[in-house]
Amino acid sequence: MQAITSHSTVKVIGANGQISLGKQFAGRQVLVEEQETGVWLIRTATVIPDTERWLHEAQAALDLARATAWSTQNPVSDSQTDTLLAVASQRE
Repeated sequence: MQAITSHSTVKVIGANGQISLGKQFAGRQVLVEEQETGVWLIRTATVIPDTERWLHEAQAALDLARATAWSTQNPVSDSQTDTLLAVASQRE
């Protein structure tokens, strides 16, 4: 388990309402929670877009495991490529 360390730093909120947390956090997403007036909790976070949330559900993991197992048992082959392309071009 990781030890919790705490230290305080005085920051000044600029005229535009921003504070700098330091370059080590540049580009990171954070959650800012106002716990009460003048008290904020800032935590780093990884945000998952709504359109990608399904990828993190149990069913998606099962489907991916099945697809991976199938692809292991059915290796890729170019042996029928010419035939498949010929059939596809005849349909056009």
